[in-house]
Amino acid sequence: MQSPAEIVSHAGGVTGVSWLMIALPLFGAAVLLLGGRRTNAWGHFFGVAMSLGAFAVAVVTFVELLGLQPEQRRRDIGLFEFIPGMVDLGMLIDPLSISFALLITGVGSLIHIYSVGYMSHDRDRRRFFAYLNLFVAAMLLLVLSDNYIGLFIGWEGVGLASYLLIGFWQHKPSAATAAQKAFIVNRVGDFGLLIGIFTIWTTFGSLAFADLTHEVAGQASEGTLTAIGLLLLLGACGKSAQLPLQSWLLDAMEGPTPVSALIHAATMVTAGVYLVVRSGAFFEAAPTAQLVVTIVGVATLLAGAIIGCAKDDIKKGLAGSTMSQIGYMMLGAGLGPAGYAFAIGHLITHGFFKANMFLGAGSVMHAMNDEVDMRRYGALFPVMKITAVTFIVGYLAIIGFPLLSGYYTKEGIIETAMHHNQILGWLAVLGAGLTGFYMSRMVFMTFFGKKRWADDAHPHESPAVMTWPLIILAIGSIGLGAFLVLGNRFMNFLSPAVGLPQPADMPEPHVFGVGTAALATLALVAAGAAFAWFRYGAAEVPAVAPRASFLTTFARRDLYGDALNEALLMRPGQWLTRIAVFFDNRGVDGLVNGLAAGIGGTSGRLRRVQTGFVRSYALSILFGAAAVVGALLYVGNI
Repeated sequence: MQSPAEIVSHAGGVTGVSWLMIALPLFGAAVLLLGGRRTNAWGHFFGVAMSLGAFAVAVVTFVELLGLQPEQRRRDIGLFEFIPGMVDLGMLIDPLSISFALLITGVGSLIHIYSVGYMSHDRDRRRFFAYLNLFVAAMLLLVLSDNYIGLFIGWEGVGLASYLLIGFWQHKPSAATAAQKAFIVNRVGDFGLLIGIFTIWTTFGSLAFADLTHEVAGQASEGTLTAIGLLLLLGACGKSAQLPLQSWLLDAMEGPTPVSALIHAATMVTAGVYLVVRSGAFFEAAPTAQLVVTIVGVATLLAGAIIGCAKDDIKKGLAGSTMSQIGYMMLGAGLGPAGYAFAIGHLITHGFFKANMFLGAGSVMHAMNDEVDMRRYGALFPVMKITAVTFIVGYLAIIGFPLLSGYYTKEGIIETAMHHNQILGWLAVLGAGLTGFYMSRMVFMTFFGKKRWADDAHPHESPAVMTWPLIILAIGSIGLGAFLVLGNRFMNFLSPAVGLPQPADMPEPHVFGVGTAALATLALVAAGAAFAWFRYGAAEVPAVAPRASFLTTFARRDLYGDALNEALLMRPGQWLTRIAVFFDNRGVDGLVNGLAAGIGGTSGRLRRVQTGFVRSYALSILFGAAAVVGALLYVGNI
C-alpha cells in the first residue's frame, strides 16, 4: 500500500490560526454560561454565530489545504507545551481531520439554526446553546489534536457535553437516568482507551501521531499491538454505541431532538470510527484486532437493524438505525486502507441524511404535541409536505436507493467486505435488507395511511427556521455520495492521511449496481420495503401495539441488553460491593474498632485502682516498697 504522507510543522497562513475552530465555540460556551440571564435575549443567536464562525474557518482551511500538493497536506500546528518533556499540545490539519471538522461545524451549525425554532419556548434555551457550543468545541478538539492526549481530553469533553445535553430536561426522571446511564457506560469504554494510551506510551515512548506510523509493526510484538488495538476498540465501542457497550444510545433519546441529531447521528457516535481509522497503523499491524473490529461492526449493524424493526418510538427507531449504520462504518474501518474511504464517506453522508431525519422527527413531534409514538401518527404528508419530502429523501438515502448518497458509500463498504470475507459481506447485505424494512415501516406509519392522531393534535408545518436546515441536509443527502465515491475522489483525497490500498485489496472495478452483491442488496431492500408496505402501508395500523411474538418482544427490549448487563455486571457488582462493605465493616473497621475497644476496656478497669483516698495510696506505697526491699534482699543473697 502507499503509506501516508509525512507530517510537517507549519504555522503560517490560515492553517496557522485554525485553532479558532475550537476557540470560537468554546468562547461561546463560556460567554453563555458565565453571562447567565443577562444573555437570555440574544444568547441563542450568539451560539449560532460562534458555530458558523468555526465553520467559516474550517472552509477556508480546507480550501488552503486543497491548494497544496497531496504530499504536503499534513500540517502540524504546535500550540504549547502541555506536559513538560512528554506531550506538546498541537493540531493536526490533514484530509481526515478537516473532513470531520467540516462535518461537525457544517451540520452542527444547521442544527444550531434549527434549535432556535425548536427550543423557542424553553426558558433555558440560552443554557442549551451553551452546551451545544461546548460540545462542538470538544468534538473539534478530539478530531484536530495531533496526539492521543489531546484526543482524550476532547473525548472526555464530548462525554461531559453529552451528559449535560441528554439530561437537559433534568426535571424528567427518565432524562436524568438516561444521562447517568450514558455517562457510566461510556466510562467503561474510556477506561479501555486510557489503558490503551498508557500502553502506547510505555511501548513507543510517544503519543504523537507523527511518531506512530506504519513502522510500529517492527517496534513491538504482535501480542502488544493486538492488545493496544483491542483496548482502543473498547473505547470506540463505548463512544460509538457498538456491541457490547450499545445500551446507552436508545435511552439517550430522552434529550431534546436537536441533541439526537447533533450527538447521536452526526458527530459524537462517529468518534469511535475516527479513532479506529486514525489508529490504523496499530490495527493493520495486528490482524486479530482488525478482524475483531469487523466482527463487532457486523454484529452491531444487525443488532441495530433488528431493534429498529420493532420500535414504535420514532426517535428510538432512528437510534437503532444509527447503531446499525455506524456498524457499517466500523466494518469498513476494520477492512484497512481498502475500506477507510468508504467508512469515512459513509460517516459523512450519514451525518447529512440521519441529521435530516432526526430533525424531521423533531418537526413531527413539534407538530404533534411532542408525541413520539408512530402509532399515533399517520397521514401527515398532506399537512407537513416539506418535513415529509425531506424526510423521505433521507429515507431513500439510508436504504441505499440508487444514485442517492447512501447508495454509493454503503455499497462500497459491502463490496469491499465481500472481497475480503464472504460471510461478513453477506451479513452486511442482510443488514441492508432489514434497513429497507424498518425505515419503510417508519415512513409509512408516519406520513401515510389513515389518521391516528390524538384528539388535541392539530399538526402543521414547522417554521422556516426549522425547515430550511431540513432542505439543505436533504440536498446533501442526494448528491454527496456520488461526488465522494465516483472516480475514487474521496479515497485519493484521504490518501495523505491514511494511505492507499493495494490493488489486490480492492474489489474488481465495475459500474455501481451491476455486481452480485449490489444486485442482491437492492433485491433485499426492495423486498423489505414491499413487506413494510404490505404490513404498515396498505393495512390498517392499530393505534395500540398488538400482543407481540417472542422475536418482536426481543427486539422491543433492545435484545435484552439491559437484562444482560444487569445479570453479568450489575448484580455481580452489587455482590462484590456487599462483600467489600462486609470486609470493611467487620475486617478493617472491626480491627480498628476492636483495638480501640480493648484499650478502652482495659483503661476502664485500670481506672478503678485510682480511688482518690490517701490511705489507699499510702498502702500501695507500702506494698510497693516492701516488694522492692524483698527483691533487693533476694538478689543480694544469690
